[in-house]
Amino acid sequence: MIKQLTIFITLFIFSLNVYATHNRAGEITFRQISELTFEITITTYTYTLSAADREELEVEWGDNTFSVAPRTEKVQLPNYYQRNKYIIRHTYPGPGIYKILVQDPNRNYGVENIPNSVNTIFSIETTLMINPEIGLNNTPILLNPPINKAALYRTFIHNPGAYDYDGDSLSYELSVCTGLDGEPIPGYTLPPASDSIYINEITGDLIWKNPIDTGKFNIAILIKEWRNGVLIGNITRDMQIDVFESENIPPEIEQMKDFCIMAGDTVLQYIYSHDEDLDSIKLSATGGPFLFDENKAEFNTISSKPGETISQFYWETDCNNIRKNNYIISVTAEDNYPGVSLVDIDNFYIKVIAPAPYNLQAEASNSSVNLTWDNCQCLPEKYIIYRREDSETIVTDSCTTGIPIESDYEYIGETQEIYFTDNNDGEGLLQGIKYCYRIVAEYSDRAQSYPSEEVCQNVVQGFPKITNVDVLNTDLSNGSILVKWAKPTQLDTIPGAVGPFKYLIYRSDGIWGMRLELIDSLSSLEDTSFIDIGLNTTEYPYSYEIELINDTPGNRFRIGVPQLASSIFLELEPADNEIKINIKKTTPWLDNEYIIYRFNNTTANFDSIDISSNKIYYDTKLQNGTNYCYKVKSIGTYRINTIEYDTENNSHENCATPIDITAPCAPQLTVTANCDSLTNFITWNNPNLSCCDDVVSYNLFFTKTLEGDLVKLKEILGAENTSFIHHNPEGIGGCYTITAIDSFDNESPLSILACSDECTYYELPNVFTPNNDGINDIYYAKNPANLVKEVDMKIFNRLGELVYKTHEPLIKWDGKYINTNDPVPTAVYYYICDVYEQRISGLEVRNLVGFIHVYTENTNTIIPIE
Repeated sequence: MIKQLTIFITLFIFSLNVYATHNRAGEITFRQISELTFEITITTYTYTLSAADREELEVEWGDNTFSVAPRTEKVQLPNYYQRNKYIIRHTYPGPGIYKILVQDPNRNYGVENIPNSVNTIFSIETTLMINPEIGLNNTPILLNPPINKAALYRTFIHNPGAYDYDGDSLSYELSVCTGLDGEPIPGYTLPPASDSIYINEITGDLIWKNPIDTGKFNIAILIKEWRNGVLIGNITRDMQIDVFESENIPPEIEQMKDFCIMAGDTVLQYIYSHDEDLDSIKLSATGGPFLFDENKAEFNTISSKPGETISQFYWETDCNNIRKNNYIISVTAEDNYPGVSLVDIDNFYIKVIAPAPYNLQAEASNSSVNLTWDNCQCLPEKYIIYRREDSETIVTDSCTTGIPIESDYEYIGETQEIYFTDNNDGEGLLQGIKYCYRIVAEYSDRAQSYPSEEVCQNVVQGFPKITNVDVLNTDLSNGSILVKWAKPTQLDTIPGAVGPFKYLIYRSDGIWGMRLELIDSLSSLEDTSFIDIGLNTTEYPYSYEIELINDTPGNRFRIGVPQLASSIFLELEPADNEIKINIKKTTPWLDNEYIIYRFNNTTANFDSIDISSNKIYYDTKLQNGTNYCYKVKSIGTYRINTIEYDTENNSHENCATPIDITAPCAPQLTVTANCDSLTNFITWNNPNLSCCDDVVSYNLFFTKTLEGDLVKLKEILGAENTSFIHHNPEGIGGCYTITAIDSFDNESPLSILACSDECTYYELPNVFTPNNDGINDIYYAKNPANLVKEVDMKIFNRLGELVYKTHEPLIKWDGKYINTNDPVPTAVYYYICDVYEQRISGLEVRNLVGFIHVYTENTNTIIPIE
């Protein structure tokens, strides 16, 4: 109703003027103020010789609401163009995809590829996505105005000069011009060309080869915005191109080079342009680097003469300019040929790359490598660590960032600190291997730095070499562990090692050897095993070091660096009908597989139930409330230099009882509004069909506003009952969320909030007959469910004089002048009304404008009331 009324008002006001058509081009952009609030800018380019000049435009927000955006800027441009900007903010009811539409009568007269253009609505549209997972988003802004002329049989080029502050990727395609309600215009075609008309999907260059007809033509450019491969929005530029017959030959820009530079370096580019007609040339440039508050790029003309202009692009970059995508600099050369000036547009690219992390250092132990480095000058969001066995030279160029995919380096982790310990995810690194590392800094938009220099280390060879830590008995006080090691060889090569020799045996509780204590010693090199007794192997793992000592009197010293190895310890996590087995250990050997044993109460033995290569195992389909006991045997490979040995070790025994402590997953809830009955139909899925099997009820919650407190609306018994009808006489606006409860009273997280805004709208009739006939003598507003509590209504006559005003939501105008008892004459009156409506985002003001046809005399004519 509002949309139709606004269009009617516009047509009514300008119907006496043949120049009421005026729209040549436009687009809608936005910036996100907060999670649900956006500020949009409507930019239109209009024909200044038309009397139509809009001080405001109506916006359809895509959530069944409308607003009127005031004009904030009016700038005169060449060729009878005028640029208008309208700015307004809006708060959406919740996450979703919304299409913002602006439509305005009408397009210019005589557009060749739009049938009956003079009576065709001009409409532009932008799509936005509100999704907390993608974060805040702003559309790209279009820096190049759509005002250039084209010449018959000459190539025409236009680039919108799109720049995205967020660093998102952009793609371009030709679309269809739209009319009423944003629908494609029937009969619309692309302008005719002798060769082709297309747009480069990467650069945004619109190329028209070559116009074969003079006149006005409109095209639409769809600009899509991508983040991490996901389409997050789009905007459309609708623009008119005027084609003239002319002998002018457009200027040309010489090919420019692209740049990949490190942040802190300077870009210097000379741009050369030539004109065959020897016209003077104006060179200009647009792009993101010109928009920065600090270290703004400069573009200066350094030489100009008939037929030639030379300009210089200069930019000193810094850390704030680092981004994943290229900066595109769009350069325009425009000649001054009398009558029809023509342009050439070309682009060059700048990629600003973070410097590599530096001073990477590596220090090895006998099972891990500790890495440290200096903080980057350009502080990143995180550092990514890569590793390979043995050294590799990476061939890179100035544009290569990160680690090339063709290299043999593999990702092993990331950190926000300036240190990292590589212990092969707790498995320990293998001895005798040369490990090499590089690190890369990564920034918020996933831009990566140059790779660091390579650093390599050999894991320190432990000595003596522990080969087994095997749990023999599980007990709270009388547990036992067998420790074995390899007999040292080639002692005669160690200076001063003449014996006698002694093994010192150290033990610590825990798997990392944090509290090692000497527990025993052995005096014979042939003694390469030790049984440790009297342990609490039920509750603790134990780790060991074996130290070899040259025990010569007066020349006592340690030989080699002792290894650390622990027993295998099982941490059990009971859940619903399952037990998760976490295998904990640290060893200098690599375990390839684990045999999982479970105690059989019938045979009183541990039975093998599975073999796993992972340190996490799930035993499923168990009986809740039944006790289950486990142990694990590891099958490993021990490498000593180039020789590999097998090793087997048993864990302790551990028991647990599965119980349902796992909450169901949150249901997925949707809301469908029925405006006529003031009800919301709420539906959700049954989690028993997807993530669990024992949901028995649901808790449904409600709030009137997005920021309001949740109130429990209803407990719904039965997993199969997945719908609810909520009737609210105060209005259907509100938000819902739901939880699922299982048979053990585990409650799921809240579902994603689903909202329904008010869809019963306050309306003002456009016909009123205060003629004392008892019918329609009082002007009443339509206020469904009494949702609107306050208005600011002003009614004016054709002279702009105020005849009535009120804050009463129902208006209740008796057709008389304000503060008098004199009836107003039969006429058309204009109103402005601010309506204060309660929405789920809070109290919002909606502006209504329109006409009231007042008939104060008796008539037999049937007058429709709308």
